[in-house]
Amino acid sequence: MKTTLSVARTELRILFYSPIAWFVLVVFLVQSGTVYFGLIQNIASQQEMGGFRLHFIKELMSRVFTGKGGLFKSIMNNLYLYIPLLTMGLISRETSSGTIRLLYSSPIKVREIILGKYLAMMLYSLFLLAIVGIFITTGIFQIQAPDKGMLMAGLLGFYLLLCAYSAIGLFMSCLTTYQLVAAVCTFVMIAFLNYVGTIGQGMDFVRDITYLLSLSGRTENMLNGLITTKDTVYFLAIIYMFLGLSIYKIKSGMESKPAIVKIGRYSAVIVTGIVAGYIGALPGMIGYYDATINQKNTVAPNVQKIVKELGKEPLEVYTYNNVIGGASMMGFDNAYNIVASTWERYTRFKEHHNIIIHKAVNYYDSTIDDQGTLRSYPGKTLKEIAIQVTKPNGVSMKKVLSPEEIRKIIDLRPELNRFVMQLKYKDKSTFLRIYDDQFVWPGDTEVAAAFKRLLQAKLPRIAFLTGNLERDIFKKSEREYNKIAAAKGFRYALINQGFDVDTVSLEGRDVPDGVNTLVIGDPRLAFTPAVLERIIRYINKGGNLLITCEPESREVLQPLLDELGVAQMEGKLIESDKDFAPDMIKPLFTAKAGSFSGYIEKMRTDSLADLMQMPGVSGLTYKQGGDFIIEPLLLSNPKQTWNRKKPFNAESANTIRPADGIATAGGSIPTDPRQRFSPVSFSAEDGDIKGPIAAALALTRKKDGKEQRIIITGDADFMRNGSFSNSNFFFSTGIFSWLSYGEFPIDSYRAETNDKAVKVTTDEVSYLKIIYLWVLPGILVAFAAILLIRRKRK
Repeated sequence: MKTTLSVARTELRILFYSPIAWFVLVVFLVQSGTVYFGLIQNIASQQEMGGFRLHFIKELMSRVFTGKGGLFKSIMNNLYLYIPLLTMGLISRETSSGTIRLLYSSPIKVREIILGKYLAMMLYSLFLLAIVGIFITTGIFQIQAPDKGMLMAGLLGFYLLLCAYSAIGLFMSCLTTYQLVAAVCTFVMIAFLNYVGTIGQGMDFVRDITYLLSLSGRTENMLNGLITTKDTVYFLAIIYMFLGLSIYKIKSGMESKPAIVKIGRYSAVIVTGIVAGYIGALPGMIGYYDATINQKNTVAPNVQKIVKELGKEPLEVYTYNNVIGGASMMGFDNAYNIVASTWERYTRFKEHHNIIIHKAVNYYDSTIDDQGTLRSYPGKTLKEIAIQVTKPNGVSMKKVLSPEEIRKIIDLRPELNRFVMQLKYKDKSTFLRIYDDQFVWPGDTEVAAAFKRLLQAKLPRIAFLTGNLERDIFKKSEREYNKIAAAKGFRYALINQGFDVDTVSLEGRDVPDGVNTLVIGDPRLAFTPAVLERIIRYINKGGNLLITCEPESREVLQPLLDELGVAQMEGKLIESDKDFAPDMIKPLFTAKAGSFSGYIEKMRTDSLADLMQMPGVSGLTYKQGGDFIIEPLLLSNPKQTWNRKKPFNAESANTIRPADGIATAGGSIPTDPRQRFSPVSFSAEDGDIKGPIAAALALTRKKDGKEQRIIITGDADFMRNGSFSNSNFFFSTGIFSWLSYGEFPIDSYRAETNDKAVKVTTDEVSYLKIIYLWVLPGILVAFAAILLIRRKRK
């Protein structure tokens, strides 16, 4: 050990008595400072400008340090430029100068030489780590609510990457007497280890081996705050292999051994390294530590519980990929490891860790928008389109099934021939879909809902009433409820959140016993006495109910609402807002609504959150003291909203007029910039009523040992197929969560981190940039110059 330390001290002295080591430190310091202060200054500038920009300032620790474009990613992308400059002379310098022969004849062991030189590089890497630590420490003081655990995990990943690069560079230095060649070889080897994971993706065994060797993305988990033994063992295996190869390469120059012996030594090092990496990557052998504040890399406790309920039985995941569909890239062989890695967060908690991910079955068939696809490839058949799509991706059409062949295996037409995963567990199966949003992949809520389908035969059944021109769950026009109820590509659709959805007509039958919630969505025809009687019978039996009203359906629904002690106000709500139509109401959540889910509570308390959007709202009045306890869920803003009893035309109310009050002919839009909207004004004489007015109510009572729950909304459009705000999404799913007693959707809400502001101004950042980018590098250059000059004089 003493000899190893002595070699390390000597190597460090040589490093710091050369300009290259100081040059790397200075350049690394300037690069890190430029990236860090560029990001901080940008955020500080957004804060100072204020306004709506503040809404987008969040997760600053990730944005500044670990995310794409952050400090860690920026410097890691350039590490391959620094390390070869430092390692290229470790052994090649000894070889070219002839001093290696002195080492051969000395009592020093080869192992001590290699480990000593590598230890020197590990110690030098600590200086680079310290530079990053300067900016991390600065960030901890400059960013609100920093996630220190995530930063420490990122530092570990950064240091392990430095050590791996150093081991690679050391071995390359053993291969040649030319330092420049050693540097180039290091570049090539690092590039190869980043590329090797893409080789042999069509062959399972080869794919597994190349994935084990691949360096690409190995620090990703640590940068996100998740430390795993799999990634740590990988770096240790890489270091072991290249140090072992270095030792045997030097030994081969000292000994006369047959080629077979030398090959055997190298092979043994490589094989043992791969075996160690393979064992470390086995699901049952992986240890995890989530260092983040909010445990964002770990599935929520509710989801963990469901995964554990799967027990010892294996869960198999089959993927079906339409190669001419929108998400075809996720089904090709080169995406297998990426897709498989997304399941690791669930495999982690399953007993026996036996979630089996099968290769995707590729096929071609008609898509949702056949005409659009055919227009994009004029004059081509579906097969010809499939050939054109797969060829650039290296996919052989021999492995792509035709429509007839795929339908012999499974008929995916009910799934619209979209990319879909089929989960099989015991004798049950269910589909897990991808979605038409920016995240695409199913989240914890959707995955847990699919698991629950496999675990239980009975799921909450939502029945939408039909027969009186109610909103339709199968039609896609703007007025209807297809999106929230049954749209397979919409993440928040009830069928993707764990509910079974159906329609029911009460002409000639009662509400079926299996229905958990009956939805009456804005009927436009009056109920027949028989239908009304059956609805009331359902209510009296304790059934849960959702009624969505519109001002136009007041007379139709009032006989039913009378049974519940609720009434729609005559007229409709008006909100004074120059940017919206006067009947576009943006009500506020009450604490009762916030109890439905963490998402709604966040929307309720966050002043910058999206507001609910409800066009054309009936105010709701109610009387306490009956069978039901009635609580408001949504209340109009009393400062801007009132109920207008007198009819009005929303379009004419928004007619643009000149500032002097003279209306433009025919309602045409004038060009004078002084012109403005004509407002709808409050008129007490016309019966207008101010004050917070309920736009949604929750009714509860004890019935046969359980709590009966009913929700009535004064608007039916908040769930329609048209444009939604985030609050509309969360309120819609929150309603059904409350009506199903929180069973679905599975609660995977995780509170956001509070790193939403920096504590410095742009002026302060400008001063700090002078210190970090000029003064500190200047001091480092001056110190290096004095040291090197004194060394040269000696």
